[in-house]
Amino acid sequence: YLSSYINTAIVQDNEMFPYVKEYYEHVYILPLACNTRKFQIRFPSPDNKIPKIIHAPTNRAFKGSPYVSAAISTLSKELNLPFIYETIENMSHSEALKKYLEADIIIDQLLCGTYGMLSVEAMAMGKVVVAFIRDDIRQSIRKELPIVTARPESLAETLRELIKDPMKRHEIGMKSRKFAEEYHDTSVVIDKLSSIYKEML
Repeated sequence: YLSSYINTAIVQDNEMFPYVKEYYEHVYILPLACNTRKFQIRFPSPDNKIPKIIHAPTNRAFKGSPYVSAAISTLSKELNLPFIYETIENMSHSEALKKYLEADIIIDQLLCGTYGMLSVEAMAMGKVVVAFIRDDIRQSIRKELPIVTARPESLAETLRELIKDPMKRHEIGMKSRKFAEEYHDTSVVIDKLSSIYKEML
């Protein structure tokens, strides 16, 4: 319906591209925009032996929350693997952001193959983000995406390695913040949007 009036579409990443390419003459990819300067940065401490893991599902089925619960249950049975886990739900955005700031690791989605605003905001805070990112999506981004990829069946092992290695968490957190600044900051995205408008005109 829209393409009968509009010949151009803008999508946030290559995951959406196949769904719209047959309908529009021009399709542009524009990353999610985030004012990274408004986010307080708190990198995972390299000295922290008990990391905090947070999962914040807006939709449990879509985010793969049952798989997260199963992985956490598996890890909880390992007495030599201390960590804290919290699920964030039914909370205002500002309250949730305060909780994210306390985290070392934030688990996003495990099923859809790309990432959304939760991951972007978590990276802006300097957190380790765990999500399922399809290989083609990762390759389409011209910068190194620091999100740690995990599928439902590999989540427990992925988290186990991160829990055991505080220095790795710290290093990934630093890369997360840099990526958010260079790829998702509003100043960068606005420049790209301006270029799209100029090209259309």
